[in-house]
Amino acid sequence: MEKLLGMLRAAGDATRLRLLLLLTKAELTVSEITLILGQSQPRVSRHLRLLCEAGLLERFKEGAWVFYRAADQAKAVELARAISALADVEADPVLVDDQRRLAEVRTQRAQEAAAYFRANAAEWERIRSLHVPEQEVEAAIVRLLGRDRLDSVLDAGTGTGRMLELLSPYIRRGIGIDGSPEMLAIGRDRLGQASAFNCQVRRGDVYRLPFGDGQVANGFDAVLFHQVLHFLDDPQAALREAIRVLKPGGRILIADFAPHALEFLRTEHAHRRLGFSDAEVQGWFKAAGLKTLASQSLVPSDTEGLTVMVWLGETVGAVVREKTIEAVP
Repeated sequence: MEKLLGMLRAAGDATRLRLLLLLTKAELTVSEITLILGQSQPRVSRHLRLLCEAGLLERFKEGAWVFYRAADQAKAVELARAISALADVEADPVLVDDQRRLAEVRTQRAQEAAAYFRANAAEWERIRSLHVPEQEVEAAIVRLLGRDRLDSVLDAGTGTGRMLELLSPYIRRGIGIDGSPEMLAIGRDRLGQASAFNCQVRRGDVYRLPFGDGQVANGFDAVLFHQVLHFLDDPQAALREAIRVLKPGGRILIADFAPHALEFLRTEHAHRRLGFSDAEVQGWFKAAGLKTLASQSLVPSDTEGLTVMVWLGETVGAVVREKTIEAVP
């Protein structure tokens, strides 16, 4: 009762209500919020603090920037959705103006992300052309994870956020982690354009995920590594860290290249590994206490193209999880 009353008191202010309605639609920095609301930074910061203390908003740091968004815990989400449904956004001039300014902020972000993408798109497209079409890989990912099993999903090394966009219709909550601010900007724009408000991206390290142990906290049902592990010095360490944040019975999905000999990917695009064999990844799964549920090869029609492998593993009980967690550095 007290928690609910605290949430209602926090939302019961004109400025804080405006903030809540905005932050159910987007992740925003304080400077972006002050631009939208037309209020001073100290005043905005005070209102944000009160909403965070009530559990309605989340605050997270990304380099020198701090982002705010609506909390994704069940009760806070339910209340925020109920308030959003009751608010007549299209009839109130203040709320209409807030939405207009939010659209301007998003347009600016999209322009910046597009400029970065244009500067790198030629090389990205060159790599995409080397392997089986992405549609086939994405279809395999959705099918293997299972549309009816997903609740909370972590996309480790999310990049442009495409995997979160793909999975957003089937999950309650999705979080993407990446170390590149430029990629995160593209990811935020992509998720906003897709209205994937149940998903978010954050800056983070796949070796040190900013989440508690999934066995004792709010863990993830699945962790996804999509074309990520070939960039890493120690893929097994990233795998063990992902297992740490899984719920009991959680799943790991890896989509990456089979072994190949395209050395330019190492010299020009920072690929540390030129693909992984089925035996190698299944060996990782066994060492980490995962049961292999699927191992699939996606072979391109061009015989010189790269084969993409998709592996799915599952934790198999508390004893195995304890052994796995001991291996986390």
